[in-house]
Amino acid sequence: MTARQLTADDIDALVLPDRIHGKALTDPAIFDAEMEIIFERGWAYIGHESEVPNPGDFRTSFIGRQPIIFSRDAAGEIHVVMNRCTHRAAILCTEESGNTRTFRCPYHLWTFRNSGKLIGVPYPDGYGPDFRKSDFDLPKPPRVGFYRGFIFASLAEDGPGIDEHLGPLVKEQIDLFLDLSPLGEIECRAGVNRFYFRGNWKLQLDNTADFYHVNLLHRSLLDVLAEQQGIDISEVSSETSEARNVYLGSGHSMMDIRPYNRLHHDSVRDHVLRGGGPQGDYIQSLKDNHGEERADELMMAGGSHMGVWPNLGVLSGMVRRLRPISVDLTEVILTPALLKGVPDAVNTARLRGHEGFFPPAGMGGSDDQDVFERIQMGLAANVNPWLYLGRGMHRETHHEDGSVTAQVTDEANARGLYHYWRDVLSKNVHDTIGV
Repeated sequence: MTARQLTADDIDALVLPDRIHGKALTDPAIFDAEMEIIFERGWAYIGHESEVPNPGDFRTSFIGRQPIIFSRDAAGEIHVVMNRCTHRAAILCTEESGNTRTFRCPYHLWTFRNSGKLIGVPYPDGYGPDFRKSDFDLPKPPRVGFYRGFIFASLAEDGPGIDEHLGPLVKEQIDLFLDLSPLGEIECRAGVNRFYFRGNWKLQLDNTADFYHVNLLHRSLLDVLAEQQGIDISEVSSETSEARNVYLGSGHSMMDIRPYNRLHHDSVRDHVLRGGGPQGDYIQSLKDNHGEERADELMMAGGSHMGVWPNLGVLSGMVRRLRPISVDLTEVILTPALLKGVPDAVNTARLRGHEGFFPPAGMGGSDDQDVFERIQMGLAANVNPWLYLGRGMHRETHHEDGSVTAQVTDEANARGLYHYWRDVLSKNVHDTIGV
């Protein structure tokens, strides 16, 4: 089956109110349709402005499966171009990041400015009088969107703008994440961690707001924290916790710790951030720059723990980008987000927390990766092909803004994500070009 052969009925049949069919995670034709409809026509997160702070800085990334480069020119403007020579299609840049004013194809040495303009062609007379270099500038995505340093791109000429794609609820969470800096800015320059897992990309996106598993899958980590640091965080993710599992609409979801923190003033974040020394100075600088009421709101939220459709995670002191490679192979890029304008001790603590959980050698991320691969392998047993997502369905609350809230161990986020996935694909699958 190719993407051309898929129908809306094919997609609709894969998602029921409380479950999804395994084909949503295993069918290559569905994956091809996802790449075209969700990642190329929609908005994909490609990187953060702070990754290219200086003129000449660049970073390579992807829009779905299509390679791109984003860079900053001498005037400070950010450009996004396709990472493919306009002569014979060779990848121009294989480095993850660096600094250069030009990109040169190794095959025939066609040379482009980092803005995408073609400036050099060896032996140009051979192309005749009608050849114009301007016809061979590097193509750019038709649309590039920015929100407070986060860069998104779309290969569609038209469609909902970036503001509509994100919506007020996602923007609120990004603001909470960024305003933990007294200056309202982060720096994504502390390097990256990356890993690959043999599983479908939606498993990682769904996992972002799934806190049903935290006390169960990550038990060893929780035990270490309790034994070595005297910190018990199991209550946050328990069946009696006031924290919420939230579907934000349009494929976005989050874990909201604020209801828990409002009732537990000795919470982990509260205990750490309101202490003396550098942390106390940090809190005071938040009050000085944002006001006391906003500073208290920021401490109550502690940032965000959110998955932004389709490939961005904003959580726990880092930015996470998903890169689907095939239906059963996904790359995950983890970029620590340092706060600008804070004492070094605050960012050091953020880095240590990130290192302890998320990277391949951390005590939490490796648990998740193992389970993603177990799920993908388990899908081969398809006598019963359905995955059940019904936890908390009887007690979720639907709101006028389109969000759905439930107890933190419930699965409202997963239901919302897959229902949105179904709607987007089934509405547009008749327009796919096929393979």
